[in-house]
Formats: sequence, C-alpha cells, structure tokens
Amino acid sequence: MTSTEELRPDPASPAGLGPLGWMRWAWRLLTSMRTALILLFLFALASVPGSLYPQRSISPEKVTQYFTDSPELARWLDRLWLFDVFTSPWFAATYLLLFLSLAGCVLPRASVHLRELRRRPPAAPRNLSRLPRHASFAAEGATVESVAAVLRRRRFRTVTGPGWVAAEKGYLRETGNLLFHAALLALLVAVGAGGLYGYRGNVLVVEGNGFANTVAAYDRYIPGAQVSAEALEPFHFTLKDFQASYIATGERRGQPLDFTARLAVSDRPGAPERTHVLKVNEPLDVAGTQTYLLGHGYAPTFKILDGKGQVAFEGPVPCLPVDQVTYTSECVIKAPDAEPDQLGFLVRFLPTALPAADGTWVSVFPGAANPTAQVFAFSGDLGMRSGEPQSVYRLETTHLKPLVMGDKTKPLAVGEKLELPGGAGSIQLTGVREWISLQIAHDPGRLPALLAAILSVVGLVLSLTVRRRRVWVRVGEPGDDGVTTVEVGGLTRTEGGPAFEEEFDRVVTALQSPGAAEAAAREGVRNAH
Repeated sequence: MTSTEELRPDPASPAGLGPLGWMRWAWRLLTSMRTALILLFLFALASVPGSLYPQRSISPEKVTQYFTDSPELARWLDRLWLFDVFTSPWFAATYLLLFLSLAGCVLPRASVHLRELRRRPPAAPRNLSRLPRHASFAAEGATVESVAAVLRRRRFRTVTGPGWVAAEKGYLRETGNLLFHAALLALLVAVGAGGLYGYRGNVLVVEGNGFANTVAAYDRYIPGAQVSAEALEPFHFTLKDFQASYIATGERRGQPLDFTARLAVSDRPGAPERTHVLKVNEPLDVAGTQTYLLGHGYAPTFKILDGKGQVAFEGPVPCLPVDQVTYTSECVIKAPDAEPDQLGFLVRFLPTALPAADGTWVSVFPGAANPTAQVFAFSGDLGMRSGEPQSVYRLETTHLKPLVMGDKTKPLAVGEKLELPGGAGSIQLTGVREWISLQIAHDPGRLPALLAAILSVVGLVLSLTVRRRRVWVRVGEPGDDGVTTVEVGGLTRTEGGPAFEEEFDRVVTALQSPGAAEAAAREGVRNAH
C-alpha cells in the first residue's frame, strides 16, 4: 500500500507593521524622553543664529548694512532664513516637534505619577538585614503605633501591619521632574500665544519728531495671526531729547556710559502728556505694550538749494554708523525736485572731526564735540520717477554726474555752506540732531512665559535634590522586662550617598528614645522631602 504525504504550504512570513503600526512606532519614538531632550537641545541650538546674525525684526538697519558689506554672503544667509530665524520654517518645525514630544511625554507620566501617589508603601520585607542600610536595637515600650508616629513627624507616609511599619517619602522628585517638563510645555504655549496675539515693530525717531502707534507709522511691522490694526494701543509720544555719555579720558576713552531718551507720552488720544525717561532695559510700558531703546545715531540737518535758488530739501537725515568706536556715519540725501538737474549726495558724518596725516578727515570720539559732514555731490537722473522702490540709505551713481568728490574734501562745519560747481546749487549743514531706533512689542505671553520659566527652575531643583527613599521597621514582641527588639532597614530608590546614610542614622536615633525622637523630628523638618 502506497502512502502519500500531504504537502502543506510553508507558513506565511510575518506581516509588516503596516501604516498603523508605523504610526504607533513613530509616536512612541517622538514621545520618548530621549527624543524630547534631543529636540530641546536642537531648539536651543536653532536659537543661536538669532544672536549671531542681525534680525530684521530687531535691527533692520544692520541687516541692510550686512547686504552692503557682504552682498553675496548676505543673499545666501537670507535664503537660509538666518536674518529671520524665529519665523523660519525650520525653527517652527523644531518648535512644534518639541511641543508634541513634551505633551506626549508629560501627560502619560503625570497619570502614572498620580496613581503612584495613591499607592500605599509596600509591606516590610522578611529579612531587613539584606537592605543597604540596616540597624537593630532594644527599646523599652516600643510599639508599631509609636514607631509610625515618629516616622510621620519626619514627613514619611506610613502603613502599618502586624508587627511592622512601612514608610516612604521623596515623591517630590518625580513631581519636580514632571513640573519641569510641564513648565517647558507651558513656556512653549506662552511663546506661541505671544506669536498669535502679539505684535512687534521697529521705528526710527529723530529728536523733535514723534510717533503714533499705528501701522502706517512703523518702519517694519510684524503682527500676530490674530492681531488687527484696531488692536494696537492708541498711544503716541514725542522724542524731546536724547543724550549719550561716553568716557572722555583714559584707556577706555570713547566707551559708552549711558543712553537716555526723554519722551513726552500720551497714553491715549486726548490724555495729558507725561514725561518718561527711556533707557536701555528700562522700557516704556503703556497698557502692556513695551517700547525698548535699541540703538541710536546722528541725524545732521541740511538745507539744499537747487540751481534756481529754490529750496530742494531741508531737514534732518538719519545716518547709519559704520564705525561703532568713533560713530563715523554715512547717509544719503536725494533731492528729486531740484532744477534744472536732480541732486544726490553721499554724506560722511564725523562727530569729532580731525585731519589725519595723509590729508583725510577722521572722527576720534563718538560724542559730537566737533561735528562735521563730508559731502560728495552728484547731479542727474536719480531714477525715482520710474516707480521702482529705492533704499533711502543707498544712492545709485551709475547714471549720475559727479560734482564734488575726493576723500580729502574739507568737511562742512555747522553753519557752513558748500557751493556746487556749474551753478548746480548749494548744500549747507544747519545743525545736528540724534535719532533712536525703537522696538515696540505687545506680547500677552510674556508674563506666563516668565512664570513658566520660574516653575521650570523650581521643578529642576526638586528633581535634582530630592531622593525617593523607604524605611521599614519590624517591632518584636516585648519580653518579660518590657524591652522590645526593633529592626530598621532603609533603601533609597535613587543614589542617595552620604545624605541618606545621615538621614537613616537620625531616624534610628529618633526611634531609640522619646527625647531623641522629638529632637530628631525637629531637625528632620529641615530635610523633609
């Protein structure tokens, strides 16, 4: 008889994770503590370029100067959003991933911690001598109730059983850990709320001029997604005076000492003006809108007459510093209404001018001790009627005719006039004012972010200083003489070191005699939790 063996197919190979499985794996990876720490490090690292490179939201004039000094490098940096770090897509991606990671990490751990707080300490082991800390002694009148009372006075949670006491404390370690991560989560929420419901902007104000908190008055305005023009606080102010003081002698000559701007502020339309002294890190606060002093410079005033003797320009011209030590500054004047030819000027302002050995002129001090302006004049078509936007700090000289040139040109002192060749007109330096750059910001998440930062520090301190520890006590039956054998064991769930050894010794001392117990309990208050 022939037997046949039934052929069976090979077992199917294990199925893959599938879309849902991959999503679970990605979520577990994202919400792990290791990933949260990595993202926190990346978040801090992503903020570094914001302090290395000038930001458009804070110092747009420095960004402009960067493009002037290194145009090719600046274009590449701009492509990488390094002049707008905190609004860049890669910074927002890191921010959102960190938020999700912390949320997915903190919430489950908080639930576990709440269950742990309700859980009773475990019963005493049979053999306490096997624990890292162990002691035994004979005590008169020792009972489970008296031992539990001593431990409760030392802030232990206690559970009693037949002949034993279990005690535990140090839950604040995990509480602090959760508080730290929850505070970081709250900090991210506060920053996000500030970005949605806040706004900030930059403005340059010359002495004698004012500013009203409207969108049109800003040089650069960055509103949050939920901010409308009507939401701006309706205050206004006038810059009455600005004073910068410098060290006049010694090795530190020229270093700044103080910057003070005196403002006449009106908190709302029709409200009486009040005087406010604006300083660095001492902002003007109007109903939660902060006005910060960022920078300053000189704004020499000029009067320009064209070839027909008419006034083509008159007023202050803000100059940008090109040397932060001497505050040598440069600016541009454009007179498109001059006739018969339009006039353009490159101005080099010297706060304290002195002639150099090679015949050029330099500034030797940032204060305006001898203010002069070196003028380079051009005539022709400025290109302002073409409709293309132009920078007020840049003069395109390709199609202009030079009138006055040369680094050795004698600069104009205040009150002096320079007649342009060919009857093209004249330019006169009529005075010197100063300008200040301001950042005006409204951030509703500012105070919550401060509170979250404080709580994160508190949580970090708790998680680093508090130790989770347990103490068990077994109380034997009293003998004929009333003496009871007491056995104590201790265990710390984290590395306790000498601190736990000292605490354990104090607990043993407190259990040995009622008098010592009271003294040890008072001393233990300082080391609780």
